[in-house]
Amino acid sequence: MKWWKRKRGELPAPVVQVRRENGHPFGMLERYTPLHTGELNLYRTIREGVPIVDAAVWKLVRLCGGVSVKAGDSRAQAELERFWRTVDTGWGQRGVQSFLDRYLDDLFTCGHGLGEIVLSGDGREIAALLCADSRQVEVKEGESPMDFKLCLRGVGEPEELPWQELLLFTPFQPTADAPYGVSLLSSMPFLAGILLKIFQATGQNWERAGNLRFAVVCKPEEGEGAFAQERCRQIAGEWSAAMDAGRAGTVRDFVAVGDVDIKVIGADSPVLDSQVPVRQILEQLVARTGIPPFMLGLSWSSTERMSTQQADLLTSEITAIRRSVEPVLYRVAELWLRLHGFDDRVELVWEDINLQDIVEEAKAQLYQAQAQQYKEEKA
Repeated sequence: MKWWKRKRGELPAPVVQVRRENGHPFGMLERYTPLHTGELNLYRTIREGVPIVDAAVWKLVRLCGGVSVKAGDSRAQAELERFWRTVDTGWGQRGVQSFLDRYLDDLFTCGHGLGEIVLSGDGREIAALLCADSRQVEVKEGESPMDFKLCLRGVGEPEELPWQELLLFTPFQPTADAPYGVSLLSSMPFLAGILLKIFQATGQNWERAGNLRFAVVCKPEEGEGAFAQERCRQIAGEWSAAMDAGRAGTVRDFVAVGDVDIKVIGADSPVLDSQVPVRQILEQLVARTGIPPFMLGLSWSSTERMSTQQADLLTSEITAIRRSVEPVLYRVAELWLRLHGFDDRVELVWEDINLQDIVEEAKAQLYQAQAQQYKEEKA
């Protein structure tokens, strides 16, 4: 089964320059209204518009990965490991790890992960593990917290999906008012919108500084009022010709008679320093992800001791995330064992989270061994 007339405007007056209304391409962030259901398109826009947030999510996905399986029945171990490495996960990917990577990505971005176990035609083998589009599925509450159904979202009443026992669902950090999960990016829209405004304004300032605009002011002398408009038209034509020649790489002088004043538009306007506000906003965004700043290439002042403590905190964060996805992995492994007639007892073996220096870890182990030896000798 698969889910899966323009109105013609008036010509502007030639003596007036009006600033165009330019905004950053992620305008959805300015019109955001917090909703309990979550705005999935908004969260994906944040990842697209703020690269450091996207990098943090991908680093969390990679750090949380690395899991193998150990069967309680030794006879099933070799075949179970082969299934774990080679199961089809769609789009040319194989192995439970590739499924877990996309599942975690949806978990962080959408607030919940959705997947499906696809059986073979005879129902004796797991043919594939697939992730579902979170925008097409919603959760229907039952009479108790343990009773819920996954439904296909559409026009009218949501339709319950068949084979609920083969569907996989994991909420991320559920709360009392959001039992079906909260996105990692749920608290970022406001700050991300401000950050993009700063970047957009910075780009416009550099465009102004690199692509100069000029104001040519012609002051007619006494007795030239009747010819002022024609003279201004001639000066504008010659100025445009001189600028076009400059774009083509040709030097052309501009000569005018009378009182003509030429100024650069906005030359005396100061450029605001964005370093402090940008850093303050990035500190908030990075703190929400739990990633230490140095892992994202941010060279903020931090001591070696502080970096070690941040790595320890990240280790605990990753361990908690792994615990949240373990039920899904257990269901897949246990179902495979039952389909093949083995005992469904199984154990997940995660790779060690190694964020510390190997030399420092070796020293710590040495000190622990020496302390233990000292206690034994003293006893």
